Amino acid sequence: MDPKSIGKTIASLRKKQGLTQSELAQKLNVSNKAVSKWENGLCYPDIELFPMIASLFGVSADYLMMKKKGIGVAGTIVIDIVKSIDSYPTIGTLTNITSVSSAVGGCVSNVGIDLARMDPQLSVSGYGKIGNDENGRFILSKLVENGVNIDGIVYSKDRGTSFTDVMSIPAGERTFFHTRGANAEFCPEDIDVKKLNCDIFHIGYILLMDKLDAPDSEYGTVLARLLADVQREGIMTSVDMVSQSDGNYADKVIPALKYCNYFIVNEIEICGIFGLSPRKENGEIDVSCVRRAMKLAAENGVSTKVIVHAKEISFLYDVKSGDFISMPSLKIPKEEILGSVGAGDAFCAGCLYGLYHHYTDKKILEFASAAAACNLFAANSIDGMRSAEEILKMPEKYGRLELTH
Repeated sequence: MDPKSIGKTIASLRKKQGLTQSELAQKLNVSNKAVSKWENGLCYPDIELFPMIASLFGVSADYLMMKKKGIGVAGTIVIDIVKSIDSYPTIGTLTNITSVSSAVGGCVSNVGIDLARMDPQLSVSGYGKIGNDENGRFILSKLVENGVNIDGIVYSKDRGTSFTDVMSIPAGERTFFHTRGANAEFCPEDIDVKKLNCDIFHIGYILLMDKLDAPDSEYGTVLARLLADVQREGIMTSVDMVSQSDGNYADKVIPALKYCNYFIVNEIEICGIFGLSPRKENGEIDVSCVRRAMKLAAENGVSTKVIVHAKEISFLYDVKSGDFISMPSLKIPKEEILGSVGAGDAFCAGCLYGLYHHYTDKKILEFASAAAACNLFAANSIDGMRSAEEILKMPEKYGRLELTH
C-alpha cells in the first residue's frame, strides 16, 4: 500500500463530506495528529480502521487501498455573466437588460465539475488562475460544492477572474464579450509538477492561455514543455483546444501533440490544424477528412488516442492499433433540449472518465456521447450532468441517430 495515495484518497473523501480533520478523528476515535499524518502520506491507518473509514465514506476498503490517484484538470477558468436584453442595440442606442445570471465556464470548471458529478468518489483536482474578486470566489464555491479539489488554483496579483458577458436576445441568439483576465497569466510556475497526484492530467484550452501558448525555443511552446514535464512524472496527458477563426492552429497546437497521450477536440478544430474541411458542401460531416486529420495528429506526436466529437457523431482513433471507430450521437427529443453550452466539455469529461477506468474504445464513445447529451437537459454548462450509472443507461432510453456516412 502507498501511504501518499491512501492519504490523498482519505483527504478527498473527507472534504467531499464537509468534515474537518478534527471531526473525522472524533468519528474514528483517533487523534487529530493521526488524521493529519495519514493525509500527508507519513503513514496509513491501522488495518482494523479501514472497514470503519470505508463505511463512513460509503466506499469499499479496496477503494481506499487502490493506487489510482484521480484526474487533474487544468487551464481556463471563466465566469459567464448572461444578460437577457430586449434587442441588440445599434451604435449609440440603448436597450434594456431584463435579467442577469452567472454560471461557471472554462475547462477547469466544466470538465472538473462534470467528472465529479459523474462519480463523487473520483478524485478530481483543478489547476488554474483566478482574480481575488467576487467572480473568482463564485467559481471556487461552485467547485468546492461539487467536490473538486481547489488546492491547485492560484490567485493573480494584477488581473481579475476571466469573464464573458453573454448578451442574449429573446430569439435565443447570443453575442459574447470576453476578457482573458487571469487566464492570460496562467503558466508552468503556477503548477508544482512534482506534487501532482493524478493518473491523467488534462489541460484546455490551447489558443486561450497566452503564456502557455507562447513560443519555447526547445519545445515549440511553453505548454509543450509543461506537458513533457508532466509525462516525466509518469502521468498521462490530455489536451483540448478552442475554435477560433483567426487562431494560429499549427504553431500553437502541433508542438503540444508530441507530449500528448490523448487529444480530445471537435471536428472543426482537428481539421483546422491541418487545413482540411470537416464538412462537405451539403453540410454533412466529411468522415474521410476527419479521419485523415486524426491520423495526422498521431503522426505529429499524439501517442495513444485521438478523439473527435461533432454534433451528430464522434470518432476515436487508436494510435497503436490503427483502429478507427465512430459512434452516432443520442437521439434527444427537441422538447427536452434546454441548451448546449458546454456539450464539448461534457463529452471530454466522459472520455476522461472512460480512459481512467480503462473502458474499451467503443464504450468510451458510448459513454462520452451520452455524457454530452446530458448537457442538453440544462441551460448552463453543468446542471444537466448525471451519475455514471445513469449515463450508461441513456442510450437504451433514447437510442442513437441513424446516419448514412
